[in-house]
Amino acid sequence: MTKNKLSLAEQMAAVNEYEREPVPPKKVKGFKSFVGMVASEHIAGTEFVIGPLFVLHGAAASDVFLGLLVGNILATLSWALVCAPAAVKTRLTIFYQLEKICGAGPVAIYNFVNGLLYCVAAAAMIGVSASSIGLLMNIDAPGLTDLYTSDPLWILIIFGIGVVITVVATFGFDRVSRFANIFAPWMPLVFLASGIAMLPTLGVNNVSEFWSVAETKIWTGTPVAGATQYTFWHILIFAWLCNSAMHIGLGDMSIYRYAKKATYGLASGFGMFIGHFMAWVASGILCAVALQEGISNPSPGQIAFMGAGVAGAICVVIAGWTTANPTIYRAGLAVQGLMPRFKRWKVTVVVGVTATLLACFPAIVSKLDQFLGIYALCASPVGAIVLVDIYVFPKMGLISNVAFEKGSKFNSIFMMAWIFSIVASYILYELTNADFYFFMAIPGFIAGGAFYLALSLVFQKKDYRKEVQPLTDS
Repeated sequence: MTKNKLSLAEQMAAVNEYEREPVPPKKVKGFKSFVGMVASEHIAGTEFVIGPLFVLHGAAASDVFLGLLVGNILATLSWALVCAPAAVKTRLTIFYQLEKICGAGPVAIYNFVNGLLYCVAAAAMIGVSASSIGLLMNIDAPGLTDLYTSDPLWILIIFGIGVVITVVATFGFDRVSRFANIFAPWMPLVFLASGIAMLPTLGVNNVSEFWSVAETKIWTGTPVAGATQYTFWHILIFAWLCNSAMHIGLGDMSIYRYAKKATYGLASGFGMFIGHFMAWVASGILCAVALQEGISNPSPGQIAFMGAGVAGAICVVIAGWTTANPTIYRAGLAVQGLMPRFKRWKVTVVVGVTATLLACFPAIVSKLDQFLGIYALCASPVGAIVLVDIYVFPKMGLISNVAFEKGSKFNSIFMMAWIFSIVASYILYELTNADFYFFMAIPGFIAGGAFYLALSLVFQKKDYRKEVQPLTDS
């Protein structure tokens, strides 16, 4: 090795992700960086799971298209008007911004929950990619209810995918963004082509026949046996709030802190309308074909292979990678907040190994929707608390970043507001018999901000307010 050539460990150590300081102006990124990342992240292998849900739960065609239109507009605006402005104003990760507000004690709880749920989400992506590779290699994938697989080849596939994803995430935002931009352009075309290719199988031979077939053979308004009925509101809320932890919960501050302008939050629309609209519709069409052919519970790999052959299966593999990469990157930042003395790249390697091990247990990964719903309950109030602290406190003479200003490791006001809002949201969930935890994201968001402001007005001491001037820059 020459003197000028750095080892892999040295290259990783040289990556500075500004975990505990604002991103400097020279490191901000242009709009294109975010378009590629969000488009590829939200075109995931799980789109071959979510799209079929609307078919299996008997959503009507009009409810699907209108619900996805309104829901995805609201999701895009949530990133553009809520998350990105906060990220650009502070230039900090949500984890360090929150630590300045609530102290090292509460943020450790939040970071642990985030790290765990990110690992489960990444594990799901690894599992989806592995199912497609297994299909190409004629290896039977384990069922979602199986605790583990007995096939050593399956384990090798899981670990091979895990290595690729972890290495990319370890090199930081730049490498994650570049990886995404390589694959973002062609993945949507595979989804679109596979959906269109299967329409004749359902009886659609020209554009004028599509809507009639959509209402009678795809989104029929009649759920399969044992499934609950999905309505317009289910589709809208799911499209808007399935990523609520990322936008109104401010999880994507870790990404958009690199944005040159807050308006770059609009880049999320590429992910929403390509991944969460077109891809869900396309995979719904493929699911309807599978049901017509007697496949009652098709896997993502089967659906993709049915629509686009080998290209479809490869698309699922890459879609899993491009979603897991930023997920593990965020998880590394979360866990690194628990152990600030450790290098981020070392923490990210541990996180990647953890996600890979979880992917070996399909029964754990199959609970992803429940994990994400619980995450929405926990994260939405935190997002509101951070927003109130950044924007409202200075205008009301209250102290922003109070734990940082006082040198405190525990902000009891934050903990009370966080716990109160989660409990209130869960009680409302039980009282309303809601189908999704996601329905409670907005009530939790409102409750979190309201509780934190009210408690701060009561408990922030007047003499302390005079002693420490409100911060003008976080």
